[in-house]
Amino acid sequence: MAAPRGYCAGVDRAVKMVERALETLGAPVYVRKEIVHNRHVVSELEKRGAIFVESEEEIPEGSVCIFSAHGVSPEVRRNADAKGLQVIDATCPLVTKVHLEAKRFDRAGRQIVLVGHVGHEEIEGTAGEAPSRTHVIEDVAQIEKLGVDPVEPIAFLTQTTLSMDDTRNVVEALRDRFTDIVGPNSDDICYATQNRQVAVKAIAPESDVVLIVGAVNSSNSNRMVEVAKKAGTPAYLVPDQSHLDPAWLDGAETIGVSSGASAPEVLVDGLLERLKALGYDTVETKEVTSEDVTFSLPPWLREEVSAVPEPS
Repeated sequence: MAAPRGYCAGVDRAVKMVERALETLGAPVYVRKEIVHNRHVVSELEKRGAIFVESEEEIPEGSVCIFSAHGVSPEVRRNADAKGLQVIDATCPLVTKVHLEAKRFDRAGRQIVLVGHVGHEEIEGTAGEAPSRTHVIEDVAQIEKLGVDPVEPIAFLTQTTLSMDDTRNVVEALRDRFTDIVGPNSDDICYATQNRQVAVKAIAPESDVVLIVGAVNSSNSNRMVEVAKKAGTPAYLVPDQSHLDPAWLDGAETIGVSSGASAPEVLVDGLLERLKALGYDTVETKEVTSEDVTFSLPPWLREEVSAVPEPS
């Protein structure tokens, strides 16, 4: 078992915000997109009265609207305001940091190269801060297709849930190509993404197979699978125990297990029960670092209230 694993501070905060909104304001509350990328989490919140929608345009006027942990663009905020929605912003503070950097580079007149996965909610939100200046790329090969003069002032930003190694390669290639390039004041890859990847690197060499508990659409979980494979160990994404194929374990004596930042520990427990039934009944934890990061809820969500505060 890798440690740390599972919920990060941003995911924990976002899920608690939906839970507290349901407790204090009552159902229904509307959530734009999945609050975090995990179907189990979404399903549990739906049972309690949360309604998940793809767009703020689907939410009835004046209703409570929660923005997911991945963040939204200024356009989405304007749309929500125009509909009189009572907004609760569950954007991860580390994603908000990247948004602020995008605005800063936009004000400075720089073209922005945003490294991330096209179509991911986080990338859509960040790119929306400076849509006319932002260019999204996923790998080194796409740098040649940017269409930006090598002497033009640029800045780079990255999605918070990427592979550290892949991101490093792209940033180095950008620095080689552009003469006037700046980056964020501190690394955009979030602490939890880094820690989980380092932990997987630690267990992969000691494992015959690595299993990562996480959703198919979870970027950080997919990167953990890639990290294990690059370490030379077969690795698989397991949304829950029902997705485990025993054939993956043929001939394996030691199984490495970890989970993505949006995967609740109950899913890990379920996988361990399944592995125990298959004969893997000795569990050892390998901890590479400890985490003590927490993000507090807005003050009004920590108390019993009856309405969302009016926008200032």
